Parts: sequence; structure tokens; C-alpha cells
Amino acid sequence: MSENHTALYLRVSSESQDVKSQLPDLKRWAKAFDVEPEIYQDTASGKSMDRPEWKRLEDDIRTGKIRTLVVWRIDRLGRTASGLTALFDDLKRYGVNLISLKDGVDLSTPAGTMMANVLASVAQFEREVRAERQAAGIALAKENGVYDGFGRKAGSLNKKNMRKPQRAVELKNKGFKVTEIAEALGVSRPTVYAYLKN
Repeated sequence: MSENHTALYLRVSSESQDVKSQLPDLKRWAKAFDVEPEIYQDTASGKSMDRPEWKRLEDDIRTGKIRTLVVWRIDRLGRTASGLTALFDDLKRYGVNLISLKDGVDLSTPAGTMMANVLASVAQFEREVRAERQAAGIALAKENGVYDGFGRKAGSLNKKNMRKPQRAVELKNKGFKVTEIAEALGVSRPTVYAYLKN
């Protein structure tokens, strides 16, 4: 642990994602402030704070090893307003400052605290909207016979499966993300990209 007592926390939701978008900015920040941070990295959903590396970070915060916590965006910490608000309170209680690079948040200021709480609500809203879109996409796919309830194709000989490329385009035009379309149609993300390209 560096004497600078600085932590960088990175999180992605699934194994198919990586931290390439987060790590360079965080390392540049550390270099600019001449610190050698401890890096904590999780692959887990933002809905729960029960993550291995987060637990390790929490322990280091409680024992006074961390004084500054830096994240790429607030939603990397979590996606529930109640969880994030409680976290902000805990960080203040332990004398730990939170810095979010992309959000421009610095928890050491009143304005930063207010912004952090607003962003916590936004993170939860985005998660709920994503869940609604996913549910709507699955319902639509079931209605058209292309989803069996287990994320698999409903049958390769089903004539309705021939409509998958068309449905992929329709869902994309309605604002669904590629991951949501893939789950709704029971195909892989590369397959969805191929549908959309063609």
C-alpha cells in the first residue's frame, strides 16, 4: 500500500466487458497527482455491494489505509441510490474523499456531495430503465416465438426465427441496446451486430 493512501476502484458487470475505458484515465490521474495507488477491480453487478474486491477496499477504508478513493464514474461504485448514499455517508465518517473523474465529483465539497447524490439517483434510474427495456424486449420476442424463457432460441426450424434480423433492427430503432436485443432474440451479440450490419 502506498503512503499516499489512494485507491482506484474499477468495476465491470460481466466477463465479456473489460476496464480498458476506465484504467487509462485513472492511471493518468494518479500520475498527475504523483501517487502510487492501490487498485481494486471487480467483475460484478452494480446492484449489490457484495463484491470481493469491494469488500477488501472497505476493510482498508475502515482500518485507515485509504484516504482518497478515485473512480472513473459514480456508477462504477454501484447502481442503487440507497446503497450509494449510504456509501457516501460512510466515506465521510471515515474521512475518505471520493473523486469521480468523468462526473467531476469531489466529495470534500458541499457541491460535490450534492452532485454525488444526484448521480446516485441517476445511476439507479438508468438501471431501472435498462431492466424495463430488457423485459419489454423479452416479452416482444416471446410474442414472436423467438425466446423460450431460458435465453435460447425457441427452435431453429421455427419460421418466425427467420424474422430475427428484422426484429433486431426494430428493437435497435426503439432504443434497445445490443446486449438486450441479443438476450431477447436468444442469439449472441456478434450475431446481433451482423443482423444490424446487413
